[in-house]
Amino acid sequence: CEQVGVDVIFAPSTEEMLPPNPLNDNTQVIPPIEMISGLCGRSRPNFFQGVATIVTKLLNLVKPQRAYFGQKDAQQLAVIQRLVADLDLGVEIVPCPIVREESGLACSSRNQYLTESQKSQAPLIYSALQQAQKSFQAGNRNCANLIELVKAELAPTQDIQVEYVELVDPTTMIPLTQVDKVGLLAIAARLGSTRLIDNLLLRHRKPIVAIDGPAGAGKSTVTRLIAKTLGLMYLDTGAMYRSISWRVMQAGIKLEDKPAIAELVSQSQISLTTDDASGTAVRVWLNGEEITQVIRSPEVTANVSAIAAQPVVRRALVKQQQSWGSQGGIVAEGRDLGTHVFPDAELKIFLTASVQERARRRQKDLEQQGFEQVSLAELEQDIQQRDLKDSTRTFSPLRKAADAIEINTDGLSIAQVTEKIVSLYHQQQSGILEQKN
Repeated sequence: CEQVGVDVIFAPSTEEMLPPNPLNDNTQVIPPIEMISGLCGRSRPNFFQGVATIVTKLLNLVKPQRAYFGQKDAQQLAVIQRLVADLDLGVEIVPCPIVREESGLACSSRNQYLTESQKSQAPLIYSALQQAQKSFQAGNRNCANLIELVKAELAPTQDIQVEYVELVDPTTMIPLTQVDKVGLLAIAARLGSTRLIDNLLLRHRKPIVAIDGPAGAGKSTVTRLIAKTLGLMYLDTGAMYRSISWRVMQAGIKLEDKPAIAELVSQSQISLTTDDASGTAVRVWLNGEEITQVIRSPEVTANVSAIAAQPVVRRALVKQQQSWGSQGGIVAEGRDLGTHVFPDAELKIFLTASVQERARRRQKDLEQQGFEQVSLAELEQDIQQRDLKDSTRTFSPLRKAADAIEINTDGLSIAQVTEKIVSLYHQQQSGILEQKN
């Protein structure tokens, strides 16, 4: 625990968390019936009522800012997300991507109960889901057809006893007949006495590429070039936060005056356009005024992290970013895109570079933009302070997503980094990258 930074372990006993009387004699949290009547809920009556009640008690006791739950238990995740929203519990529920063994089998404590023979057959469950995914990507949107395809893939393997295969809305768990935007393809099956579950999301949209990393790692330049190369929209999230920071400064609002900043954000309309001949430069407009150049000043840079860390600012801008991303087809860069804004992005990249390299790049950028020269030592100190602020802020800190691919850009040219990410994108689209992972 010390190696991964755990400070405290809260592990209450069953007696502390469960009432001494039958559950029905105590207050319960009961999720919407349509969310718990299908999938695992069909064979496990009252299970999700228990989950909702115990998780609510845990969240009330611990009062965390973030709580992490695995996507493998997709129905449980959806129930918890719903109860947090409905009860205004004030915690961010962070979905964790499914971690798989090299064979494709979803990692689970239950895997230890599989015999060697069963463990060699278990990956066929995920393989069947992938076959349906390929059919979906080829244009098959009919849920009944996709479900039958999964069952047909597993039918020859008599040792795998399918409990259910369902295609549902990933938020409401209501069964779908047609996948218009997104559907959760979920399965439960038994090998001997071991019950295994798995799922994947079927998305009818263009891919999203999310590029995260610390300030000065080269994200903006690389992201613009990738967008141009792949023919995708470049979503400059950093420019959005800079825009709000600039407006706060122009209005003379103090950084600690959160109510005033909240009102200002609610009155701010940001527009991003790419219209130069190269197709890479982004122009930024705030309430009809172009502010492309002024938001790159050192003064704005010094304040942007503190303003971006304010929950009201991030909620407003994340909502707009997710709206742009709902149809896919974007490349975006920021600090928490892969973990918070677009956790379901098809390709996640985490760019890094040494503080010294990032300071050199920043100095060169400032010179090219005509700003007064700043020493490397001062820039290195500024970058270290920015890293500390970004990684330790309470709300949506800088984090590498568990399924992100890290690329250290020290010693690499912009063209080399761009080429590497474009190659990873094509591998992801062809399924090669998923097979490697």
